[in-house]
Amino acid sequence: MSPGSPRKRATITDVAREAGVVASTVSRSFTNPGRVNQVTRDHVLEVAKRLGYTPNPMARALESGRTETLALLVPDITNPCFAGIIKGAEGAAARSGRTLVLGDTQESAATEAELLRRLGPAVDGFVLSASRLPDSELRRAAELNNLVLLNRAIPGITGVVADFASGTRQIIDHLASHGHRSAVFLAGPPESWSGRRRWAGLEDAAHATGMTVSRLGPYAPTREAGAAAADAVITSGTTAAVCHNDMLALGVIRRLLERGVRVPEDVSIVGFDNIFGADLCTPTLTTLAEHTQDAGARAVDTLIQLGLQRTRTEQSWQLPTHLVVRGSTGPCRIR
Repeated sequence: MSPGSPRKRATITDVAREAGVVASTVSRSFTNPGRVNQVTRDHVLEVAKRLGYTPNPMARALESGRTETLALLVPDITNPCFAGIIKGAEGAAARSGRTLVLGDTQESAATEAELLRRLGPAVDGFVLSASRLPDSELRRAAELNNLVLLNRAIPGITGVVADFASGTRQIIDHLASHGHRSAVFLAGPPESWSGRRRWAGLEDAAHATGMTVSRLGPYAPTREAGAAAADAVITSGTTAAVCHNDMLALGVIRRLLERGVRVPEDVSIVGFDNIFGADLCTPTLTTLAEHTQDAGARAVDTLIQLGLQRTRTEQSWQLPTHLVVRGSTGPCRIR
């Protein structure tokens, strides 16, 4: 080998020759250790480490039927809401010795379906966060692959969801404590399961509290969509607005201030997600915090367990939420 040329990567044949065993013994030492004498396996692993050998994941997949790779699909990787989910999922995958592949579905059911089709043969299962697919397609996907849903609940499919019933009660109680008698909900994408649950929770909590709520939208869950949503808030004459997510809420606040509407003196604003930056804007954003990092980790851990089970059993997890009160909400100014 000439100076400066890259070192040749050790192969399974190199390890077998150095360890004095056949190649199949080396393979079983990594993929099926129960079929190899412990002393022999320890010797093979020591030689492999010394030579810098790591098994070819594709070859291991052919023998074991598992790729040790998982996929996480999210609607928009630029949305900070999903940062905690990604971090938690990646940590859980790393702790289990698995690789996590991240896919951006671009808020599109068609793109999500295409990623499921393309990645299906290459991964051991999927975590779908805030899936935009209809129930029928998700049930079909669960028949073809191990599948865990995040922020989506379908009978028969394992899922991890936030406790929106408790969270929306916290929001309504907070607004009512400041004297607000009505509020509007600025809805997100019609396909959003969590958006529907948030609206249902707000309706139920408002009815129990004696408040009234109405829904405006739908709006894209982006800061840019906040301009149109804010204009609708002004036209409605409301004293409080609850936004589909924090990104929309930040856009609403910016537009209201541009139009001379004070937050919270004229209108109180509430978001969902408690994203990074929610406490860096002016005013800081009151928002419902979800345990997104825990949710991502729980989803991956559950997906791994699904892959180890001989028969599939549904598991559902509901994680707590809590309202983070900041500067964007305050006493109602009677109009």
